[in-house]
Amino acid sequence: MATQCKQFDSNNEYYFQEGCFIIECSNSVDDPAVSIAQARVEAGKTTRWHRLINTTERYLILSGTGIAETEDRPATPLTQGDILIIPAGHAQRIHNPGDSDLVFLAICSPRFEVRNYQDAEDLV
Repeated sequence: MATQCKQFDSNNEYYFQEGCFIIECSNSVDDPAVSIAQARVEAGKTTRWHRLINTTERYLILSGTGIAETEDRPATPLTQGDILIIPAGHAQRIHNPGDSDLVFLAICSPRFEVRNYQDAEDLV
């Protein structure tokens, strides 16, 4: 693989089924080890319970506040600079209790693929 520079483009934001807005910063077959997406959860919103099969996910909080829930730990408050590591297959969701958007990086290894996303709303 050659050195690459991927330009951030806020116009590429889209709504994802788990209940947040996503900008794919880096997610491609030529870099299968990791993907990086910027996620945005609107004030007062909570994402759906979901899990990533065969994929470990890390939340790196950029701005705002969140309360993360996973199947194996109590609700965890998160703020700028905090990192939450979610093992592959663990159910998770995040709530934004604040008055402004919660923005974080979702860093997945191996890279995020929609086929590994599983809604867990009815399972938790």
